[in-house]
Amino acid sequence: MKVEHHMQSSNTQPPALRHPEAIRAFGLAPLIDGHNDLAHAARGAANYSVDGLEKDSIFQTDIGKLRGGGVGAQFWSVYAPGEIPEADAVQFTFEQIDFIYRMIRRYPQTFELARTGGDVRRIWQKGGIASLLGAEGGHSIGSSLGVLRMMARLGLRYMTLTHNSNTSWADSATDSPVHGGLTDFGREVVREMNALGVLVDLSHVSPDTMRDAIRTSSAPVIFSHSSCRALCDHPRNVPDDVLRSLTDNGGVIMVAFVPMFLDEEYRSWFDGGRNGPRPPVTVEHVVKHIEHARDIAGIDHVGLGSDFDGFGDFPDGLQDTTGFAVLIDRLAERGWTSAELAKLMGDNLLRVLDATSTESVSSTQ
Repeated sequence: MKVEHHMQSSNTQPPALRHPEAIRAFGLAPLIDGHNDLAHAARGAANYSVDGLEKDSIFQTDIGKLRGGGVGAQFWSVYAPGEIPEADAVQFTFEQIDFIYRMIRRYPQTFELARTGGDVRRIWQKGGIASLLGAEGGHSIGSSLGVLRMMARLGLRYMTLTHNSNTSWADSATDSPVHGGLTDFGREVVREMNALGVLVDLSHVSPDTMRDAIRTSSAPVIFSHSSCRALCDHPRNVPDDVLRSLTDNGGVIMVAFVPMFLDEEYRSWFDGGRNGPRPPVTVEHVVKHIEHARDIAGIDHVGLGSDFDGFGDFPDGLQDTTGFAVLIDRLAERGWTSAELAKLMGDNLLRVLDATSTESVSSTQ
């Protein structure tokens, strides 16, 4: 039987917590969010300025809101739109990596770059917010393994194989399939990511690409921000057979909070022109997806991937990063123990980071 050893963080508990099991959970593991689009939001709204992020910002994410939600580690998305030329996407992505580096330098008492599970634990234990990089869309490497290797040297820890459009080597969930999954080069990309310690992120990809990548990958995969197809038939969500395969692969689905992925009625309202009142979407919808993923994939294979600052509308009570505390409290009310909550919050993802850290990645710190 595996014995897990937890270390207490020096972070104060989020103010919204009420349930004793939730309070204990925040002392056992860092809450790791798998996907946040602050860098892209800041590009459009603030010309990449890193000022004004202490609190009460215009964004769904700032230091005060992260603290209010108890976030201990954040995967910052470095995202380029899929419809722009690949060379522009490479530049776009490097600019967003630069934004994260500048934000860390601007707020050194809060943020620190993390590359490994050990980094995350160390930063969290001293009260900081560990900051990891994840590229959203394979077009960001411009079909170049050399660019992928350079991004890995800068700390890239996952890459989503597609965004909303196909790449020349992988099918997207929201485009017409042309490859039937991965091409030969796509499988080469996956193998190179494995060698570099860059996690294969299967959010946004087609079910065939999901299955192909899981068969190809020698390392655990992740879904950085996806929900469950059985509960909401959105193409961005994950079918149950793929969820089951995470048990053998060792990967993690990080459940997204985007209402279109959570509720069929909301999706129909949104896609149909948003006529009439907005259908209610609440923390209970997120809870249902988390518990479905747990029931199908197992408690060791579920996490959280909000997509804050990547969409304008979120469930009631989860409108910004303070909502993480509300969600964890609600799960505790439903009978989740502190140890189970710790797995969901961060221990499952830390296991994957530990399993995929390589000398080539850690030696570049």
